[in-house]
Amino acid sequence: MKDYSAEKVRNVCLLGHGGAGKTTLAESMLFITGATDRFGSVVDGNTVMDFDSEEIKRKISISTSLAPVEWKGMKINVIDTPGYFDFAGEMLEGLAVADGAAILVGAKDGLQVGTEKAWAAVEHKKLPRMFVISKLDEENSDFSKVFNELKDNFGKSIIAFQIPFVEGGKVTGIINVPKMKLVTFNGKDYQEKDVPDSVKDEVETYREGIFEAVAETSEEFMEKYFSGEPFTDEEVAQGIKLGVKAGEITPVLCATAVQKLGVRLFLDSIIDFIPAHCEKGIVKAKNAAGDPVELKTNDAEILAVQVFKTIVDPFVGKISFFKVVSGTLNSDTTVYNPKKEKAEKISSLFVMKGKQQLSVNKLACGDIGAVAKLTVTATNDTLCTKEKPVILNEIEFPEPMLGMAIVPKAKGDEDKISHGLQRLLEEDPTFRMELNTETKQTLIYGLGDQHLDVITSKLKNKFKVEVDLINPKVPYRETIRKKVTVEGKHKKQSGGHGQFGVVVIEFEPGETEDLTFEEKIFGGAVPKQYFPAVEKGLRESMQKGVLAGYPVVNLKATLLDGKYHDVDSSEMAFKIAASLAYKEGIKQASPVLLEPICRVEVLVPDSYMGDIIGDLNKRRGRVLGMNPHSGGLQQVVAEVPQAEMFRYATDLRSITQGRGSYTMQFERYEETPPNIAEKVIAEAAREDSGEE
Repeated sequence: MKDYSAEKVRNVCLLGHGGAGKTTLAESMLFITGATDRFGSVVDGNTVMDFDSEEIKRKISISTSLAPVEWKGMKINVIDTPGYFDFAGEMLEGLAVADGAAILVGAKDGLQVGTEKAWAAVEHKKLPRMFVISKLDEENSDFSKVFNELKDNFGKSIIAFQIPFVEGGKVTGIINVPKMKLVTFNGKDYQEKDVPDSVKDEVETYREGIFEAVAETSEEFMEKYFSGEPFTDEEVAQGIKLGVKAGEITPVLCATAVQKLGVRLFLDSIIDFIPAHCEKGIVKAKNAAGDPVELKTNDAEILAVQVFKTIVDPFVGKISFFKVVSGTLNSDTTVYNPKKEKAEKISSLFVMKGKQQLSVNKLACGDIGAVAKLTVTATNDTLCTKEKPVILNEIEFPEPMLGMAIVPKAKGDEDKISHGLQRLLEEDPTFRMELNTETKQTLIYGLGDQHLDVITSKLKNKFKVEVDLINPKVPYRETIRKKVTVEGKHKKQSGGHGQFGVVVIEFEPGETEDLTFEEKIFGGAVPKQYFPAVEKGLRESMQKGVLAGYPVVNLKATLLDGKYHDVDSSEMAFKIAASLAYKEGIKQASPVLLEPICRVEVLVPDSYMGDIIGDLNKRRGRVLGMNPHSGGLQQVVAEVPQAEMFRYATDLRSITQGRGSYTMQFERYEETPPNIAEKVIAEAAREDSGEE
């Protein structure tokens, strides 16, 4: 692929609900521009963009993929993102390097949750955007209904630039509203002719909407519009570009990607309306000291490259995707990673067309490329020059909240699992792994069931290890409710030295989670040198409670009395005596089970508030408050037992159709209700007998 200068590059991100036709549109763009010689199909599993075995198997996009197309002397980097919420991290990676977005909406399905989420993400990044009403060739498709839904939901910036032309109940062409031209396509030939009289009045109404929007982009245009003077084609194009860049105009286009109708117009619209990265002028970053700096978005500026995505393949190795945010990146150069404080060698540069690598000599400011086998660089790192190190703003990824324990199907596979998970962690910032030393479980966290299912499937196919997922164990605690005094006696006589130690200990509820140990010994009943052994015996015993074997907390132990023997007493004897006193004392002191309580903050649209509060109550939760939040959302704050929250990520999505989100953190321990404590104790007894 030839080299392109900064002003000739456009980066457009395809967004939308799962199944809106993003990958098919990308495939159509590749075919029409000659980047591929056959038109792939998602159903047949032979598209350029969905090349991963998981995507082919499931017939959905899981990863963000890229492909450059050349159109009218320009290079368009097409960024195809997944629409399913479990892969939101991938969408954010694509958005981080896009200079404009095209949100696809099915002409039959209309506005969906994924449409709302895409709009919110684009709004947050203040990106220029367009809507593409897709699949116009499907039965029951309705352009006008979907257009009105978009306008009602997203406001007056939504303006139709194209409308479908229907003959005999079938879409046979697309009307380019600003130019008042009908574009038809019969498989090969692409024709442009005047708008038929039968729809002229309707098209004029849409066109007037465009002129009104153009008038609002500058005072000069406003004066011209009100004086009744018509705009020239150049003024319309200029006004549209200004309006789109400022977010005041959101063009609505239409296409049937399978028939390839409207795709050429879409390619033209990207070039005409989406600004190049270099048009930003400046990008904010930080220098090595953490002070803010501004970088000019041109080829001559110092180098700053953002690594936005990583692929780790057992055969191909590691591939890092990046965007040149400022300066120019050449092959065969050495760059510097300021976060890792290490140099990296860039041997050969390439651009990715799906999984295919196309070599390039250099990449200009704003262009997107990839490099293989970087040693320390990860997603969200910056590459620059050692002389002028800078760090670019990081992509903010959602916190994975659905946690499951991972269990190998075959014994001895632990190392293989660990290796596979480490590699998957490198390529997925929304995936988290945790080794829980207390429950001795490996926990994996994802954004949803499908996300975790893909991870276990990748472990099987890429790293040849099979696993099951089970609910994690709850880290319960035990404590006591009353004060008791007990004796612990350890006496053993067998040839030579015997073992002798007696302690009298008072146990009572303590103030702190840790053991509070005191001694009130009179007259040297237990010599001082044995006090640490008594404390050590208690601390070790506290790791296991008497009810269900969970650690004991909030315990105060006071050594009151005891006996020793000049010859037979030892540290070991007093340690054992203390542990015997502990076992008896805890049993007598009304032991209880404690469960972890979490603070849960849920963000949901107002209409779901009743359902959410009802659901939290069913989970034994206590709602502490409700607060209005930005974006028309409400925040519900509650305290809920951890044991009730395992499937909450899935259940919340089901209740809110994917519109809700939540965070959760440990707050404190509280006494477990007796009926639940009984089940936990019975389960622990079953596990113990099973192990024996």
